[in-house]
Amino acid sequence: MLTLTSDDVLLDRHADDWRDALDQAAEALVEAGRVASGYRDGLHAREAQSSTYLGNGIAIPHGTPESREHVKTTGVRVLQFPRGIEWHDGQRVTLLVTIAAQSDEHLDILRQLTHVLDRDGVAERLAAADSREEVIALLSRAPVEARLDADTLCLGFPARDRFELALAAAARLRQVGSVDSSFVAEVNTLEPVALGQGLWLVSSARGVVTPTLGVATPEQAFVGPKGPVNAVFCLAAQGDAHRGLLERLGILLDAGDGESLADADAATLLARLSGESADADTARATVLNAHGLHARPAKQLVQVARRQRVPVKVRLLEGSGQAVSAASLTKVIGLGARRGQVLVFSAEGEGAGEALEALVAAVKDGLGEHVTPLQETPLESPAADDEPLPAPLEDDVAHPAVPASPGLAIAPVFVMRTPRFEYPERASDLDDARRGDSDAQLARLDAAIEEAAEQLRALVRTAQGGEVAEILSMHEEMLDDPELREAAHESLNTGMSAEAAWWSAIDTAARAQENLADRLLAERAADLRDVGRRVLGILCGVRLPTPPETPYVLVTDDVGPSDVARLDTSKVRGLVTARGGATSHSAILARALGIPAVVGAGERVLTLVNDTEIIVDGERGRVIPAPSAERRSRTELRLKEHEMREREAYAARHEEGRTQDGHRVEVAANLGNTAHAADAVERGAEGVGLLRTEFVFMAHPDAPDLDTQIAEYRQAIDALDGRPLVARTLDVGGDKPLPYWPLPQEDNPFLGLRGIRLALTRPEVLETQLRALLTAAGDRPLRIMFPMVKDIAEFRAAREIFDRVQAEVQAGDVQLGVMIEIPSCALLAPSLAAEVDFFSIGTNDLTQYTLAIDRGHAELSAQADGLHPAVLALIRMTVDAAHAQGKWVGVCGELASDAQAVAVLVGLGVDELSVSARQVPMVKARLRELTLATARQHAETALRQATSDAVREALEAL
Repeated sequence: MLTLTSDDVLLDRHADDWRDALDQAAEALVEAGRVASGYRDGLHAREAQSSTYLGNGIAIPHGTPESREHVKTTGVRVLQFPRGIEWHDGQRVTLLVTIAAQSDEHLDILRQLTHVLDRDGVAERLAAADSREEVIALLSRAPVEARLDADTLCLGFPARDRFELALAAAARLRQVGSVDSSFVAEVNTLEPVALGQGLWLVSSARGVVTPTLGVATPEQAFVGPKGPVNAVFCLAAQGDAHRGLLERLGILLDAGDGESLADADAATLLARLSGESADADTARATVLNAHGLHARPAKQLVQVARRQRVPVKVRLLEGSGQAVSAASLTKVIGLGARRGQVLVFSAEGEGAGEALEALVAAVKDGLGEHVTPLQETPLESPAADDEPLPAPLEDDVAHPAVPASPGLAIAPVFVMRTPRFEYPERASDLDDARRGDSDAQLARLDAAIEEAAEQLRALVRTAQGGEVAEILSMHEEMLDDPELREAAHESLNTGMSAEAAWWSAIDTAARAQENLADRLLAERAADLRDVGRRVLGILCGVRLPTPPETPYVLVTDDVGPSDVARLDTSKVRGLVTARGGATSHSAILARALGIPAVVGAGERVLTLVNDTEIIVDGERGRVIPAPSAERRSRTELRLKEHEMREREAYAARHEEGRTQDGHRVEVAANLGNTAHAADAVERGAEGVGLLRTEFVFMAHPDAPDLDTQIAEYRQAIDALDGRPLVARTLDVGGDKPLPYWPLPQEDNPFLGLRGIRLALTRPEVLETQLRALLTAAGDRPLRIMFPMVKDIAEFRAAREIFDRVQAEVQAGDVQLGVMIEIPSCALLAPSLAAEVDFFSIGTNDLTQYTLAIDRGHAELSAQADGLHPAVLALIRMTVDAAHAQGKWVGVCGELASDAQAVAVLVGLGVDELSVSARQVPMVKARLRELTLATARQHAETALRQATSDAVREALEAL
């Protein structure tokens, strides 16, 4: 995706005609170094083929394929012509978005501009804009659309009048978090307005968090005192976000389809409100393209649609999206369809069937791209597949893995394997004890759900720790989800068994979450399947694996945050996973809980037999099954020494961080919540080296105001009692979305709008946060750093806001720095060091971006090791540049607590190590074992190696 900057916008231009405007656009690209002068002819040649006018006063001139040889770098220049130009097709153009494209990137610009073309008055505002920032905002701001999906529907409600239906719909909106209780109270005072055909509408803007349309239908349509009641619409209004939905509702009424909503299921109701005709033929196709319907496959789809005899519409199955013309490139790109999402095509009239077949076939064939089919999970087996396990591990042999959390453990193995559930799809094929009609299957399912809920309630009562209880309570709430039950009930009516109907509902809901390409929602999908397996185990008579009551080492394929949170740390002595890397979530959480762990040990660990004794070495990164008596004795001795070191480290936790020869290295704590600052100080932290401030924003339905933020930050600053606080400004985007800050869909959000890039698009949000931090600090030490900075220009843009606020607040002890997370920032450290006060190296992201490995990748994450010599070289460059300017450098990534890495980082000259609060005493102890000369020897040894494995082997030999 191309992102506009102020340098890309040229205001108040004048042209004699469209040719002159095109020449100016070409000249602007040449001056920017994007193209050679020959590209001008390509712009004119493209206009000779067809007009590049889009709509709303916008044209997007771009060269022909032949002119791409003149393109040096892909980019854009936006030229504003306030007086307007008559384009050669008769349209009036006020804005040229001129593109230098080395391939088909101009089609991706269409995708970004789609929302602009449909907004009233945008042409006038673009023409009248008197600042570059205003033009960028108008072109970039994605419209907020009202929510309507299966979760906002309340179908078949046993209501006696339209008022009860209105309240049921309002309660549903409250349940999904779109409104607060004041909205429900307001709806209770309102009388629904008749729309005709038995449809009614009630609307309020009070207490609205997210604009949403709720729909409630009665158990049976009825006639009330003022007419028939087929459905009541409850609108949580906010601005004009709901306008599109109401327009489609008007189309439905004009077609006379209102009465059909009374007994419609969720899919049918959403289809009607998408603008899909009740008389249309429909067909579905799953998007298989790796990057979804980006420009090239969208163009192929449009070409197929244009060849058909009848008009074809397309929409996404999920959500409330409007059915759009499949022959419109901008509309198809605007769908933002991703791999795994389902397209619904609709057409009417003679030839509709053939048209739908052609489009479905085109999607299935990949739309001009090589595609691979989605992996399907068979209904009869929600567990792992039947592939044979690899050869078992040899006894009493050290098997390598990735060190994840330091420490030693000796205990029997408990291998957490997902059980296999065997059941037929049809109820008629069940055994005699379970066979029965749909009513009998419904009774079985309801009983199993209730038993599962009771199991969860019992676990909540005995859970150790609030976080564990909270997750289990969430699972209990999932069991109460009426949509899950309704989906299962619908399948039961078709003759499916209770087992198959339940897993179909679970699997469908989980897949819908996973297909949104959102990690937070993907974790919820895993929770859904956990809940589903609990019920399925009851229905099938299969017991879910229960950990032993005695201490054990947990061995599993991989664990997510919810899995780790549920571990009973009083019994789990160690953790071993087949997958994952040193910066994976499982490793990070194991360190936070203080559990010795190794990850990425390979599938062979899953062949271990339960109760086999195993040694887990979290420092050296290895596991040893069935150790000999001699090895066990040696390990027990090491374990006792380690436990003694931990006790000694904790006793000395409040000493300054220093090496054996007195070299000072500050040891601070990473915090995700200000409430944990006091605990960090108690564990010996000399300050907070990373406060992830996004927790303040994620905990509120709207952007927190100034007073709310001041109170949050002051809590940490007060607890630190004069120790420094390093606060990272809001870092969202990527895998951390905010519900009230909608972002355009991106093919790769981790390389898109996130960190400081995103914050600079909403400078008022950044300004409020900076004001809150400076006000909360007063005269106490505060260090502020900007995340995801790529070069000096981004830092200066953010610093300009900081300087303005600081001039007003005048905090007494404040420094301004950047996080080194992007390789370009490390490479350009000398230019940054001259202007910042400090650097803080985020080794998790720096490793990910340097090695081009997603730390959550199932197969590659084990290779995402921060001790890779390429990462270490970037750290050395950063430290050298900072020290040359008298500035300090910290490391706040997980590498800072890696036992082997501590010496390397100190040897490279790092001044501060910021780790999880539990790790502070041991990191200080590790420092006391080192001399500066020894640390430098470790660093030089590491830098001479070629791979991260070689680094770790060489360090272990020292």
